[in-house]
Amino acid sequence: MSADAIEAGRTALGIELGSTRIKACLVDADAPARVLAVGAHAWESRLEGRIWTYALEDVWAGLRAAYADLAADVAARHGTALRTVGALGVSGMMHGYLAFDDAGELLTPFRTWRTTTTGKAAAELTEALGTNIPLRWSIAHLHQAVLDEEQHVRRVRSITTLAGYVHRAITGRAVLGAGDASGMFPLGADGADYDRERIARYDALAGERLPVASVADLLPTVLRAGEPAGALTPEGALLLDPSGALQPGAPLCPPEGDAGTGMVATNAVAPRTGNVSAGTSIFAMVVLERPLERVHPELDVVATPAGDAVAMVHCNNGASELAAWAQLFTRFAVAAGAPVSDDAVFETLFREALHGEADAGGLLAYNHVAGEPIAGLTEGRPLLVRSPDSRFTLGNLMRAHLYGAFGALALGMRVLDDEGVRLERMFAHGGMFRTAGVAQRFLAGALGAPVSVGETASEGGAWGIAVLAAFARSAAREGAAPELGAYLADRAFAGAAQSTVDPDPEDVAGFAAYLERYRAGLAIEAAAVDAL
Repeated sequence: MSADAIEAGRTALGIELGSTRIKACLVDADAPARVLAVGAHAWESRLEGRIWTYALEDVWAGLRAAYADLAADVAARHGTALRTVGALGVSGMMHGYLAFDDAGELLTPFRTWRTTTTGKAAAELTEALGTNIPLRWSIAHLHQAVLDEEQHVRRVRSITTLAGYVHRAITGRAVLGAGDASGMFPLGADGADYDRERIARYDALAGERLPVASVADLLPTVLRAGEPAGALTPEGALLLDPSGALQPGAPLCPPEGDAGTGMVATNAVAPRTGNVSAGTSIFAMVVLERPLERVHPELDVVATPAGDAVAMVHCNNGASELAAWAQLFTRFAVAAGAPVSDDAVFETLFREALHGEADAGGLLAYNHVAGEPIAGLTEGRPLLVRSPDSRFTLGNLMRAHLYGAFGALALGMRVLDDEGVRLERMFAHGGMFRTAGVAQRFLAGALGAPVSVGETASEGGAWGIAVLAAFARSAAREGAAPELGAYLADRAFAGAAQSTVDPDPEDVAGFAAYLERYRAGLAIEAAAVDAL
């Protein structure tokens, strides 16, 4: 049955370019909860000067490797070759800056969301536009280049995100899903296009420093979930599969950012729902019932793939420091003559954290590999701090690191509480939640709210964009797009298993004590940035 669906093209393929892995996920287009095959490729960003970047040749090498891994999984699982797909979608790290000239040539190295050199521009834009413009947003990167009088600005004819770049290369269309577009420039109230009043404000601010009549001329067209976004061209098919086996013609859904696909992957697209995505970065998305009353530097307003307003708490640093410590213990096991797998190391360390004290025994861990705007830090300095009377045990060490991964997020979520934003459901996904009941439990304690993890948590955004591709295929076949939330409930999550952990009062109190130390210790972090 699965082989028949694959051979007939009754499938949807999602590809997501994450911070450390490029993942491909093939699902049954008629039953997108059913994953047919997966593929992946590992990659890492590089810090060049003060810019976090990836080379574009690495983008395509990684995409080809992930697709080849997927095709091999199809053959191994189903005994057939992958030659066509019924629908396709591309997702990538939100925000950042990819600037091209009129010939489509990249003008400056890709500046990822992790690059925090845009402080002056972000502050000026926040005041001029009347809404928070974070450091990582595309318009902040463009405006900083304008302020710095970078030579490439006079040649810019288009800017986009990573997902938008890949989508344009394989379809020829310069479009972007509403969720990803909302991290380039603020959207209007209906989520269908950029905010025209703010476009006019920015044009007045930039004056003649832009090489085009309006900044709108540089931005991709906004599309909402379910709207057609082009088809895979013959050239695009070869970019993904140089063997020539993959046939062109598959329709694509609007390209999305990893925040939007995370919302889909956790069924958190309705008001009073939210999700936490934990990977190299960590962020929370809460769908709003009403606009925020005030502008907050800790919060930015983005959108679901359907265009509904979302308050986002985005932290540049997530699980990278945890992974570094895990690698240390992995190497110790090898040196001791008792090697164990990476998964076993993570499982052991996470389980040990359950034996730590509720407040991590006085230990304090900062996961700031990169700058952390919510914490007021322009650069990262990972730190472990303890006092002479703290209890330095393995359980406390790992609990401190897990708490530290949620520290900046908790600061932002406290601001949402002050705004009166309430949650009925909070979902979590990402690699941190693969060890059942550990990071999930500590996150519940950090937020003081129940946290649910579904059975698709480890597939994450690659599955989410595959679902959006299936949604667009369904809309095209049925002549109209159903409401995204209803589609997810009826098609993607019907009967899906999930586990929910309520906050433990002892964890809530322990994390609150930890967070007070975390706030006070930010002065240590700032001093480290200045001194090292």
